[in-house]
Amino acid sequence: MDGLGRRVLVAAFDGWNDAGEAASSAIAQLRESGTYETVFSVDPELYFDYQYTRPQIATDGDGKRSLRWPEAVLLRPTRTTRGGTQLWLLTGVEPARAWQAFAAEFIDIALSEDITGFVSMGSMMSDVPHTRPISVFAGSDSEPLRTALGLERSTYEGPVGILSVLGHAADAAGIPSASLWASVPHYVAGHTPSPKATLALLDRLEDLTGASIARGELATEAAAWEASIDAAAADDEEMTEYIRQLERTRDTWDSPEASGDAIAQEFERYLRRGGGEGPTKPGRDEPRR
Repeated sequence: MDGLGRRVLVAAFDGWNDAGEAASSAIAQLRESGTYETVFSVDPELYFDYQYTRPQIATDGDGKRSLRWPEAVLLRPTRTTRGGTQLWLLTGVEPARAWQAFAAEFIDIALSEDITGFVSMGSMMSDVPHTRPISVFAGSDSEPLRTALGLERSTYEGPVGILSVLGHAADAAGIPSASLWASVPHYVAGHTPSPKATLALLDRLEDLTGASIARGELATEAAAWEASIDAAAADDEEMTEYIRQLERTRDTWDSPEASGDAIAQEFERYLRRGGGEGPTKPGRDEPRR
């Protein structure tokens, strides 16, 4: 826990990095269970493509119509915890352009807030069963952080999302960074959001940071989510057999002789595909998005 310090910035973004809305829901849970104030918000004109991420129009309680523009904000906790870890939050929509400038703006603010560690959270569609614990890849490019927290080192080379850009910028600025990626079963696309994956991310985040994190109703929601998929699979023999195959593979991964590299390899396969759509036939290795 000392590796990340006591003022940790946690980041998650909608879009490519957020299969099953697991990461954005994790940030939402953190935000709802604490009290936060906005420290900084980017100018949306600089970073978002409105044809891709359109502004939203809504009517408030007074009947007034207003536009809500895409945003990315950094939030500061308003309650101090003596001797404990505090979590700052960075959330919003993945930017469409000027990623270096985007990252530089937020890292400058993080430095002004005396942030001591950075953790990004993402989720990816993978060939994993919903009936087993959700796998979370926890990695870092920092050797001291890997040693202190028992993290993996990724050997992936290829396209990345904004989370990797922010993590790289944090490391370059002297803020040690780690990343958490949850593997969401690809065949549950119709059962979004995925509270079981959100819960797994928050559990791992608490392990890394030592912060006390409220889970709300996530455990109940995760059980209901799993039960709904069980019910759907019960009427589909092909899906039932496919899930059994995934369970056998997962149980092999979890055996003592196989533990360590399996989740990292799955994460790297996902990134090599650029987070794009995987094959539609079940049974292939490549994770879906």
